[in-house]
Amino acid sequence: MCNANTKIHFKNPVQKPGISIKVAIMCTFTPVRPSDIIIHSLQPPDAMRDLYAKNQPVFHVLAGAFMISFSAIFVKFANVPPTTSAFYRVFFGFIFLLATTLWRKAPVFPPLRHLPLILFCGIAFAFDLYFWHESILFIGPGLATLISNFQVFLLAAFGIFFLREKANIRFLAAIPLALLGLFLIVGRYWNSLTSDYKTGIYFSLLTALCYAFFLIGLRKVQTDKSQSFFSTLMAISLLCSLFLGNKVFFSENSFTIPDTTSLLALLALGLFCQTIGWALIAGAMPKIRASFTGLILLLQPTLSFVWDVLIFKRPTDLLNWTGVILTLVAIYLGVTGKKDKT
Repeated sequence: MCNANTKIHFKNPVQKPGISIKVAIMCTFTPVRPSDIIIHSLQPPDAMRDLYAKNQPVFHVLAGAFMISFSAIFVKFANVPPTTSAFYRVFFGFIFLLATTLWRKAPVFPPLRHLPLILFCGIAFAFDLYFWHESILFIGPGLATLISNFQVFLLAAFGIFFLREKANIRFLAAIPLALLGLFLIVGRYWNSLTSDYKTGIYFSLLTALCYAFFLIGLRKVQTDKSQSFFSTLMAISLLCSLFLGNKVFFSENSFTIPDTTSLLALLALGLFCQTIGWALIAGAMPKIRASFTGLILLLQPTLSFVWDVLIFKRPTDLLNWTGVILTLVAIYLGVTGKKDKT
């Protein structure tokens, strides 16, 4: 190793008259710490950074859908009654959203003109979570999540009948395709299903209905661009926790969290699913095409079903998987198979 400003001279080994070669090399070294090498090796390549910068909204929706796909899994891991897990999801979510709102210095209290809609959203979301968490215990997280995504057809129907939107052939084809997919998943054995399993399917359909009402109200609130999404979702989470907390208090259920696993599952439900996942998706959706968003969001019910099979060993044959694929295709067509207002 040569030190700074060290000269090294090389002479021509073959001496010839009139020829003499001297090479002077100036070596200047900057000391390198091992930590610098580690940090540099952990940095993503320029190509990856450029890819992320150009497609940041897409990556945000993907990350949000991935996080929310674990919602039903966290509910299953939390060893508490369905209404209790629903309460803690929105209660912890409210705390995280309040901290985020204060950190962003956004208005904590929504405008008074939004209170009726926020109250409507809070009630609709409370029923949505109640029915969905109940259905998870009856039919498992995968199928409960898949059926609850039928809300896209209810939203589309609302747009067609009340907002004068036109449905094209893709949307019209999606409805029988979704029914066929659902039949391949559960319809072939309907008569042999237990009453609890059938109840879970009914509750999942009610989840889709309540979720559609919630999204309709939320979209109406979000038309006011001056209102912070975090503040809106925080207020909805607070109202929802009050409704569900009241249900827990006046029922045989308990607020008790029995063990550490349940506590971590409920905290993850509030942080990743109620707060970060929603924030990533809501912030990115206006920046990419609606059809592309719909395709990306299919990751959520798809992964929920996959997690159910992998983690909880849900029995699934080839026809079941065919039904899942048909249902996902139908949901995508339902999301994208609309035309704008005329």
